[in-house]
Parts: sequence; C-alpha cells; structure tokens
Amino acid sequence: MAKDLTPETLTNKDLHKSWFRWWWANEVPHAFDRYIAPSLLFALMPTLRKLYKNDDDLRDAYRRHLMFFNTQAIWGGGTITGIVTSLEETRAKQIANNEEVTVSGDLINNTKLGLMGALAGIGDAIDSGTVQYIFIAIALPWAQEGNPLGSLFPWIGFTLVTYLYGFYFTKMGYRLGRSAAAELVSGQRMQAIIEGLSVLGLFMMGVIAANYVKVSTILTLSLSGKEFVLQNILDGLLPGLLPLVTILGTYFYFSKKGIKVTNALLWLSLILGGLAAIGLL
Repeated sequence: MAKDLTPETLTNKDLHKSWFRWWWANEVPHAFDRYIAPSLLFALMPTLRKLYKNDDDLRDAYRRHLMFFNTQAIWGGGTITGIVTSLEETRAKQIANNEEVTVSGDLINNTKLGLMGALAGIGDAIDSGTVQYIFIAIALPWAQEGNPLGSLFPWIGFTLVTYLYGFYFTKMGYRLGRSAAAELVSGQRMQAIIEGLSVLGLFMMGVIAANYVKVSTILTLSLSGKEFVLQNILDGLLPGLLPLVTILGTYFYFSKKGIKVTNALLWLSLILGGLAAIGLL
C-alpha cells in the first residue's frame, strides 16, 4: 500500500508549540557559521514532520532551516516562525498534490534572510529600548524600599508580555504569510501600538531621570542683608532644573559625538567635579 503523503492540518496548538520551542531555545545553540538557525529548526521540527511525509522532502526542509539565521527573538523570531510555517505548508501541499511548486526552498530562505534584519531592528528598539525600561521604572521604588518584588517584577513582567505578543506575531505571520512583515512595519494598528509604546517609554525614562539624577547647588546670595538660597529659587522656577540641564547636555553630547558612554561619563565627572570644587554644586 502506498504511503499517504497528504500533509496533516496545522492547528493553533501546533503554532503555539513552534513558538514555545523557539522562545525557549532561541539563544541556546549559537554557532559562528549558523548563528541561531538550529533554534529555528528545533521550533519547526514538529510542524515539518506533520507536513512532509516523504523522508527526502523532510530531510530537505531540515537542511533548509539549518542555514545561517539570526534575528531578534520576539518581533523577528515570532513573525518569521509564522511566515515560514505558512510557506512550508503551501509547499508541502503542492508537492503532495503533484502541483507546480511555486514555493521553492530558495524562496523560503530568501524570505527569512530578507526579513530577519529589518524585524530585528524593530524588536531591539521596542523590547530592549522601551518595554523593559517601563517595567524597570515601575519596580525601582519597590527595589529602593528593599522589596524583593522590585527585582523580580521587571523580569516576570517583561517575560510574560513579550511571550504573549510574540505568540500573536507567530499567528499573524502564519495567517498573513509573506505580507505579515508589511502589516508589522506599516499596518496602522501596529504603528499605533509602536508609537504608543515609544511615547510611554519616553515618559518612563523621564520619570527615572527626574527621580534618580540628583544635581543641586549650594550657592547662596546675600542682597541687602538678606540671604537667598539659589536652589530654592530654581525650584520655584522649575523643580529639577539642574538635573534636566544635565540630562539635556548629555543628550546633545551623544547627538553630536555619538553614543560614547565612557567619554560622556568622564566629561560629566570633570564638569560636575569642577563646579563642586568652586562651590557652585
């Protein structure tokens, strides 16, 4: 009896299994020649076994996903996992039905290579540059009070939230196929979410700066026998003016000289130390 080569139907459970395997293993098998391609293959293996019932086709799919691959774990990894699953399903059905194979192995690989860099840039900016600092800003007061939740909450919150929307990206990638990237980058709803997170991240960074950057002056002025404390005058005009000037100065330094943190710290130490030495701070 001939072996039935019909691909099995993929379910939401299969997509979640692929996403979980990728999420769990994406940073584990780094290699110089493949980077994290083994993680992607590990994520796709259960799905590929359901799609390809011919051993040669399954072997080719395994080899295909062991080629060089590197991207950000959530935005890139989730979306590409879903897209690749959709493409592999289409290819498997075409092979099983003896149809013209329009989804070639090169098409699948080129799709991965074309998306992995662009999506990684978005993911790094949003996850590492915004989302994690929102949770850190929320938890900092707890940490200062000695509450253990202050150290645990950022890790728990960041892990949970990124896991949930990473799975959403996986399902979106599978549902939309290659057009998922366009939806992620230019879709109105997604752009609104990205912009909202960016604005919230700026607010939280402002909160952190206002509460944890401490710069004040000890200068006093005597006029007509009356003593004026300069810091009190500045607080009356704009509370936190000196920390704001310090932060803006650092920002303009970075915008002119690039992100040279060590140099910025040295200049800050020299300038603030000099002002303290002459009695201004």
